[in-house]
Amino acid sequence: MSNLLDFSYDELEELVLSLGEKKFRTSQLFSALYNYKSCDEITNLPKIFLEKLQTEYVFNPLQIYKKLEGKDGTKKYLYKLADGNLIEGVLMSYKYGNTLCVSTQVGCRMGCTFCASTLGGLIRNLTAGEILSQVLCVNRDIGGSYDKRKITNIVLMGSGEPLDNYDNVVKFLHLVSAQNGINISQRNISLSTCGLVDRIDKLADEDLQITLTISLHAPNDEIRKQTMPIANRYSIKELIAATKRYFEKIKRRIVFEYALISGVNDTFECADELSKLLKGMSCHVNLIPLNEVKERNLVGTTRKRAYAFMERLNKNGISATVRRTMGEDIDGACGQLRAKVLKEGK
Repeated sequence: MSNLLDFSYDELEELVLSLGEKKFRTSQLFSALYNYKSCDEITNLPKIFLEKLQTEYVFNPLQIYKKLEGKDGTKKYLYKLADGNLIEGVLMSYKYGNTLCVSTQVGCRMGCTFCASTLGGLIRNLTAGEILSQVLCVNRDIGGSYDKRKITNIVLMGSGEPLDNYDNVVKFLHLVSAQNGINISQRNISLSTCGLVDRIDKLADEDLQITLTISLHAPNDEIRKQTMPIANRYSIKELIAATKRYFEKIKRRIVFEYALISGVNDTFECADELSKLLKGMSCHVNLIPLNEVKERNLVGTTRKRAYAFMERLNKNGISATVRRTMGEDIDGACGQLRAKVLKEGK
C-alpha cells in the first residue's frame, strides 16, 4: 500500500479531488497527517472518505517500538515500519534546539567496518514519506505539532547511505522544508555520505541549501580501504574534488566526519596528512572517538588523544572540534539498538 506522507500538498490535493471530495478537504487531511494522527483520531473528515483512503493508503507508516533515554537527555528511538522492519533514530537536545538523526534505509550495503548499520546488509530503501514520518512521529512524541514544531534540525546520519537512496531522499528534503509543511529550513539540515562521488555532483545540481557532511575517516586511500569499501570505488582525490565542486555551487562549508580508531587513523602523522589534504578548503573537521560496536573488532581513541589530534589540526590551520559524546549509555551509534533487538529476537 502507498503511504500518504509520500505526497506533496499538491499531489494530495489531486488525490482528494480524484476521490470526489471538495478541495478544502486537502488542508484538513494534510494537517492531520503532519500532526501524525491515526485514522481513528481524525474527526473533521467524512468517515466514508477516510474508509476509501484506508483501503489503498497507509496513514502512519511507522510507530515507536522502543524508546530509551540517556543520562544526558538523548533519546534513542526504535521504530517499526508497516511491513515489520525496524529502523532507528536519535533525538539530541542542544541550547539552540532539538536535532533529530533520521535513517534513510533499512540496513545499509556500504559495509563500513565501524558501523552497526551494515550488519545484515541492505534490506530496502525507505520512501520519502517513511523518512518524513520519523520527523513527524518524534515531533508529536515530544509535544510538538504541525504549526508548533519542536524539531529544529535534522541530520541524515542514521541507518543507511542517503545518496544510495537518492530520489527518495531528495523528495524528503523538499517535503520537510516545504513552507506549507513542517517547514524546517534546509540550512538546518545536514546530509552525511560515505562518498558516492557521482551522487554528490548530482546533489549539487539540485541547488538545495543543505550542509554536505563527508564520512572521511582517513587521510589517505590505504587507511580508508581498511574500514570503508567505498574507497575501492572512489579515491580520496576524487572525493575531495567532488566536495570542492559542491562548495563552488552551493557556497556552504563542507563538514568532514572523522571517527578516531585507536591504532588505525589517530596518529599525529595522520593529522598532518589530513591537514595537507584539506588545506585551503572551506571546511570543518568533526572528530568522533569511535563509539565501539561489539560485533566489530575496532576500539575508539581516548578523548585525551582525540583532543591532542584536534589541537594538531588547529595548529595546522584546520578548523576542528571533538564531538560531544551523546547517548553512549543507550546504544546511541547508528544501527546499534536495531542490531541488538534483532539479535535478541524481541
